[in-house]
Amino acid sequence: MKFLSGSYQLLSSAMADFRRDKIRTALTSLGIMIGVLSVVLLIALGLGLKNYIEGQFESLGANLLMVMPGSGLGGGSGFGPGVMGGVNFDEKDVRTLSRISGLKYLTPVAFKSAMVEGNGKEESGYIMGANEQFFGLMNLQMEVGEVWGKTEVGNRSKVVVIGNSLAESIFDKPADAMGKTISVSGIRLKIIGVAEKTGDGEQDNALFMPYTTTFGSINPDKQFFFIYMGVESKDAVETVAKEAEEALLKRYKDEDFSVTQMSEILSTINQIFGVINAFLLAIGSISLIVGGIGIMNIMYATVTERTREVGIRRAIGATRKDILLQFLTESVLLSIFGGLIGLLLSAAIVAVVRIWFPVALNLMAVLIAFGVSSAIGIFFGVFPARKAADLSPIEAIRYE
Repeated sequence: MKFLSGSYQLLSSAMADFRRDKIRTALTSLGIMIGVLSVVLLIALGLGLKNYIEGQFESLGANLLMVMPGSGLGGGSGFGPGVMGGVNFDEKDVRTLSRISGLKYLTPVAFKSAMVEGNGKEESGYIMGANEQFFGLMNLQMEVGEVWGKTEVGNRSKVVVIGNSLAESIFDKPADAMGKTISVSGIRLKIIGVAEKTGDGEQDNALFMPYTTTFGSINPDKQFFFIYMGVESKDAVETVAKEAEEALLKRYKDEDFSVTQMSEILSTINQIFGVINAFLLAIGSISLIVGGIGIMNIMYATVTERTREVGIRRAIGATRKDILLQFLTESVLLSIFGGLIGLLLSAAIVAVVRIWFPVALNLMAVLIAFGVSSAIGIFFGVFPARKAADLSPIEAIRYE
C-alpha cells in the first residue's frame, strides 16, 4: 500500500511539473519521438521491400527452377553470362532439358536493355526474348490485345507484347499502342498486345518477343541469359533439379552453371534482409541516443531551475532517494510519452503507405524501440537526478 501511495505521489508530482511547462515537455519528448519513429519506419520499409521481392518470386510458384550461368549471381545488360562467369546457353541446352520428365514449362530467356523508338519518342526499355510458354509461367495477363504463340516463334515473326509502363511512356495510353510499330536495334516490330501493370520495373518496361526474332542484330550469338523450368509437382522439384544438373554436366563443368530452386532464392533473400534490418535498426537507434541526450540536457537545466524547490523538500523531510526518484520518474515519463507518440505516428504512416507498398510493422521492432526509449529515459536521467539528490538542503534554499 505504501509503495502504491508513493508511486502515485511521484506520478502526480511529475505530471504537475509537465503541465506547468507544456512546451518544454513537448520539445523534450520530441527527440525520443523522432528516434522511435525512425527505428519503426526504417524496419517497416525494410520489411516492405522484403515482402515485395518475396511476392514477386512467390507469384511464380514454388515449383520454379532457374538455370543460370556461373554461380547464378551475375548480371549485365547483354545476352551472355553474368559478371560471375559461366557458359552461354543455346537451343541445344533447351532441347536437352526438354527431355526431362515432369516439366510444365521450359522457357529460355534472352535479356538485354535497349532504346525503343516509336511515336516520335525514344525510351529505354528491356528486351525479353522467350518462347510462348513465358506468359503462362510469369502469369502475365494482357490489358489489351493478345500474346503471340508457338507459330510466331517458329516463323521468327516481328511481333511484340509491350509492358504497360513502356506503352504509357511512348503512346500515352496502353490502348493507343495496339497495332503500332516500334523500332529496337534496327528491327521494326508490330505491337499485338499490352500487358497489365505488374509493379515489376523490368517487366512493365519490357518488350516481350519470340526469342527467334532476337536472332540477328539483337542477339547475333543466339544465346540465352537463363532458362526457366516450371515443374508439374512440388514433390518433383528436387528430382528435376538433379536431372537438369546431370544433363548439363555432360556438356559443361560444374562451375559453369547453376540450377537454383525458388525456395533457395527466398531463403537467401531472408538472410540478406535480416542483415539489412539489423543495420537499419542501428542507424535508427542513433536518433534515440540523440533524443536521450536532449532529455539529459533539459533535465539538467530543470534541476538548476528547481534548486530552491529541492532544498525546501529536503528541509521538510524528503530523502536523497525521494529526490532521485522524483527526477528519474520525470525523465522516464518523458521518454515513454515520446515513444508512444512515435509509435502512433509510425503506425499511421505505415497504414497509409501500405496502400501502395507492402510495408509492415514488426512487433520486435516496436518492442525494441519502446524498450530502448524507456531505458534511455533511465540512463540519461540518472545524472541530473543524482545532481538534484546531492544538493545540500541549506545551500539549495539559499539558491537564487
